[in-house]
Amino acid sequence: MAYILIVEDEDKMRHLLSIMLQRKGHKTDQAGNGEKAFEMILNTAYDMVISDIKMPKTDGLSLLQKMREQDIQCPVVFITAFATIDSAVDAMRCGAADYITKPFEEERILLTVERTLKLSEIIAENRNLKAELKKIAGSDEMIYRSEKMSAVMDLAFRVAKSDSAVLITGESGTGKELLAKFIHRSSNYSKGRFVAVNCAAISPNLVESELFGHERGAFTGADRKALGKFEYASGGTLFLDEIGDLPLEAQGKLLRALQEKKIRRVGGNDEVSVDVRVVCATNRNLGEQVEKGAFRQDLFFRINVFPIQPPPLRERSEDIEPLVSHFLQKLQSGTDIRLTEGAMSALKKYHWPGNIRELANAIERAVILTGDQKTISAETLSFLKPSLPSDNGHSHFRLPPEGLLLEEMEKDLTRQAMEISGNNQTLAAKLLGLTRAKFRVLMKQIEK
Repeated sequence: MAYILIVEDEDKMRHLLSIMLQRKGHKTDQAGNGEKAFEMILNTAYDMVISDIKMPKTDGLSLLQKMREQDIQCPVVFITAFATIDSAVDAMRCGAADYITKPFEEERILLTVERTLKLSEIIAENRNLKAELKKIAGSDEMIYRSEKMSAVMDLAFRVAKSDSAVLITGESGTGKELLAKFIHRSSNYSKGRFVAVNCAAISPNLVESELFGHERGAFTGADRKALGKFEYASGGTLFLDEIGDLPLEAQGKLLRALQEKKIRRVGGNDEVSVDVRVVCATNRNLGEQVEKGAFRQDLFFRINVFPIQPPPLRERSEDIEPLVSHFLQKLQSGTDIRLTEGAMSALKKYHWPGNIRELANAIERAVILTGDQKTISAETLSFLKPSLPSDNGHSHFRLPPEGLLLEEMEKDLTRQAMEISGNNQTLAAKLLGLTRAKFRVLMKQIEK
């Protein structure tokens, strides 16, 4: 049995539909217009809505739009005497589950209802699955206690209420994507999608297609039209991570998209309007990139309207304790693991070159090492090696009198860099001061 709301301004038609559905064991409510229907939908969890399109005051399409604005995922079937192709297309574009024209047969109505109720079950299952996944993965909330991070969050909240371009800078692992998600959730675009793109991970040949989409036949292998991230994120937020790695040619087209709020798919001639909030992030110094000619100055000015820089973890040691509690809560799965004072002291004294990402990896490793003892001690964290002191960028490392195996040391450093970076080769290469190409050579040596 399902709970169905019938919205129809003709009394006879409304009662007829109600009788049909009640005969099949469904429970029904009735509304004579879209306005009344919306009030009922806000207060009742219906399994589906059957609505006329043409009604006084609030019509069916407006009702569906209001439901979507409130993130009410109940499926809607439209039924109308105005059987035009245009109205059918409009209905389906707005998110209608199906469309039936008057006059209709009872069999067709019941078949459509059963099919739509299956969709309603899928929506409910998907909603429950998302809730479970969120419990398993932990929330996207920013965890902090320090004044420095509080100041950063205040700036993020203020800029979220505007449409200004935001550039999040800082070291890798400081939570730039989480900060971008916070801005999205606090903005007028929160009802839309949050779409993240790692510009460093896209092949240079596919950057434009990835961002702007492509038409069928635009290039070899383009056997169908594909939407780019701008169109997919329209109505929401597009997060361009590692923006400093975007090729120069693509930078020019990105600038045009940001200025005109229009894009052109690869291989296409038509301009497509997009309403999207763009937040960029980088761990590079874009000012220096501009001076070197590796980044367009006009694009830098366009995305750097409101810069935000979350501090590295070593400058916000007050946040280590709540972060550790958060990571333990995610990893414990019902067991009670505690840290000794010595362990917490060791965590606060460590330099954390990989920032929060490295801390999360370290806690996961420590939990595994505790075994059945359920206590993380300073000894458990002995794998955290103190950073070597430096002076003007020159290391004070001294070759031991007995010598060393350079190849083995390179392999060990490569493994450590991958561990700290969470298997992110780009970040691991930066930790060792290498280009990604040179780092790949080291990785191949390990794999031999």
